[in-house]
Amino acid sequence: MRVVGLSLGLALLCLLRAEAAGPGAAGLDKSEFEGRWNIIALASNSERYLQRKDELKMVMTTIKVLENGDLKVSYAMLTPEGCRKFESIYKPTGTPGEYHSSDRGNRKVQVVDTDGRSYAVIFASRVEDGKTLHMLRLYSRAQEASPQITALFKKRAREKSFTDEMIQILPRQDECVPEGA
Repeated sequence: MRVVGLSLGLALLCLLRAEAAGPGAAGLDKSEFEGRWNIIALASNSERYLQRKDELKMVMTTIKVLENGDLKVSYAMLTPEGCRKFESIYKPTGTPGEYHSSDRGNRKVQVVDTDGRSYAVIFASRVEDGKTLHMLRLYSRAQEASPQITALFKKRAREKSFTDEMIQILPRQDECVPEGA
């Protein structure tokens, strides 16, 4: 659960990169990504994720662009232990559409696909115990995505070599929200 939660905030940061390189992401304004997002689907190769994916629920996130261009991401996820809240700062790496955070471990995220307003697909990676872990996330302004966006997420997940067993559409939750949501 911790692996999922810690990685989730990083993905949102990618959304804010104005010159994101992913399909449909070119020319976006970071300020369009400020505000509330919901992480409504995941795919990962992490063993911890795979063992607990059926217990996960939607994660709520808020993004703020700081004066220096960094992103402040606050997120909250409901776990069996209760509502867990996190906050991270993400910095542009210099590569269009990519951000890095050293909060709670080194993570890199990239925009894979977005329309800049209603959804984004984010690919995150980090190294843990010598193994590279990958996660793909679907961010949505709404708490449920359209069938077309869900299908797009699954297509992007398969393109990144995730199997159907690694993909999880997260059930809705309203009781655990980040600060400022």
